[in-house]
Amino acid sequence: MDRLRNFGFLLKEVSRRYVLRFEQRAQEMSLTLPPCKVLAYLERNEGISQSKLAELTNIEPMAMVRLLDRMETDGLVERRPDPVDRRARSLYLTPKSKPALDKIWRIGDLTRSETFAGISKSERDIFLDILDRLSSNLRRLEDQPVEAEPAVPIRVLVPKPASGKRSSRRTQTE
Repeated sequence: MDRLRNFGFLLKEVSRRYVLRFEQRAQEMSLTLPPCKVLAYLERNEGISQSKLAELTNIEPMAMVRLLDRMETDGLVERRPDPVDRRARSLYLTPKSKPALDKIWRIGDLTRSETFAGISKSERDIFLDILDRLSSNLRRLEDQPVEAEPAVPIRVLVPKPASGKRSSRRTQTE
C-alpha cells in the first residue's frame, strides 16, 4: 500500500479524531469547538471585524453573528464601534473571558499531550516543522490556478529495470 497516496485521508482522520477528543474534554465546560475557536482567535486578533473572524475560524458569517450574540450575552466578548468604518463593529475579549481561555488552553494542552504520547520531542519538532512547510506550500498555491499538470515537473526516484547489473536508482520526471 502506498502510504503517501493516503496522506490526505490520514491527515483528515487525525484532525477529526483530535477535534473529537478536544470537544469531549470541552464538554466539562459546556463549550463546543466554535466558541473555543472564537475566543482563541480573538485573543490573538482583538479589534478585528466579525467577518474577518468568521473567515479565520471557518465559521459561516450568519452562524458567527448568532455565536457572538450568545457570547456577548454571556459577557465573554464585546462589540465596539470600528474607529475607521462607522458601519462596522470591532470585537474584543472581556475580563470574564480570561478564565474560559485558561480552561481552553489547558484542555488543548491535555489533548495534545495525549495525541503525542509515545512520540519524542525531536520527532514532534520535525513533524511540526514539516506541517509548517506543508502549510506554507499550500498557502503559496491558494491564488494560483489549478493546472492539469504541474508547471514544474515532479522529480521522483525510480529503480532501473533489472539487467543483471548492480541495481541503482535513477531520476525520472513524472
